[in-house]
Amino acid sequence: MSVIASLASFVAGAKASALPAAERDRQRLHLTDTVVAALAGAHIPEGKALARLGVDGSLAGRIGRQAAAIRLTEIDDIHLPSCTTPSAGVVPVALALAAHENKFEPETLAGAIWAGTEVAARIGMAVSGPQILYRGIWPSYLAAPVAAAATAARMMGLDATRCGQALSLAFMLMAGGVGRIHGAPSGRWFLYGNAVAAGVAAAEAARADYRGDPEILEKNWLADTHGIALDRAQLIPLPGPKSIYAELSMKPFCSAKQGIAAVEAFRAILASPVRLDAIAKVRVRVPRAYAGMIAARAEPGARQSTLVSVAHQIALAALRPEQLYDVDRSAAKPDTDVSQLAAKVEVIADAELDAFYPQHWPAEVEVEAEGKVLRHRVVEARGDPNNPLGGADINDKAHRVLDPLLGAASVRNWLSVCQDALIDNAGCQRLATAWRDPDGGI
Repeated sequence: MSVIASLASFVAGAKASALPAAERDRQRLHLTDTVVAALAGAHIPEGKALARLGVDGSLAGRIGRQAAAIRLTEIDDIHLPSCTTPSAGVVPVALALAAHENKFEPETLAGAIWAGTEVAARIGMAVSGPQILYRGIWPSYLAAPVAAAATAARMMGLDATRCGQALSLAFMLMAGGVGRIHGAPSGRWFLYGNAVAAGVAAAEAARADYRGDPEILEKNWLADTHGIALDRAQLIPLPGPKSIYAELSMKPFCSAKQGIAAVEAFRAILASPVRLDAIAKVRVRVPRAYAGMIAARAEPGARQSTLVSVAHQIALAALRPEQLYDVDRSAAKPDTDVSQLAAKVEVIADAELDAFYPQHWPAEVEVEAEGKVLRHRVVEARGDPNNPLGGADINDKAHRVLDPLLGAASVRNWLSVCQDALIDNAGCQRLATAWRDPDGGI
């Protein structure tokens, strides 16, 4: 059986009900977390700018823009070993198609979300996502068409043969490479949204009996066309009822994942306690792979830079902790105190920490204050598989992120809708209908 045929067989038959109860619970939690990100993204200027691009009115295009609005928030989930963010490009496909196709069975919806999530992570692992990211190849963007096609094919009820055609077409739509895009609205989200839309379109084409090349991965196609080595064994789902959900990380606040362990370590040192005005220097040690990335300084008016800069995030954690939950940040005014503390932060590439990467994205922080050096290392940050966020944590995150945008009452209503989803037909229909309704905020 070819690699694509094996993947297609899994996608067509994925039954989330066969998963252990703990993994089904995690899936529902990740669904809620993704809806929170979708609501946040839709209510900030950069997400609204994406929505205004929807002149074609196509379903695939609308789904792609929803996915991009989730991804741009930097509060969506991530699979560290693959360096992919699966739910952003999968959940909107499943929910939009559930409403469009009137398919509200929990088995179908949960199976489609699982299939797409699994495919995204497996592609990322197969191409060594954490390594190729720093070559200018964005693993989530690379995997997006195929993960979206898998989700859509499962929602459309395609058999394994047509699933294989959809997946092969989607593989041929993969791009992955991105340049250094600056400014807002960022072209990154335009690209990502189109990649997701392309995957949905591939499934639509397969349903209409368009054919691809299901044998394409049996050759050296990806290396020849993209310069990317492919470990085919990573693409073949393991036998038995086991999913990738136990390996997914959630973000406790809005940030590039590479900086979260450092913020957590700095907070632990502050609690020792340390007076902020006594801090002379902060050193952040991280694996060499991403030291240069998070060492970038925040730029006024460039929201993405404030999410990537670990110096800025550390300063916010110390001085303006609620701003860690501000998904927008485009209207933030210059803050002298934050800038002065951020200027004391130095990022150091530490080869010793490379041993943890990419299974973990650690940081060790040193704070010089009052003639002493205080150190704290975090390997498993809050939200990582061995330090997971629970339902109460996600609810708290939802209110911190969304209350300023929607109001507390609306947030409570959305959390209630999410809690009932994937349980029965009525719960699935309620969420899918709310997702489709423009007055619902998505």
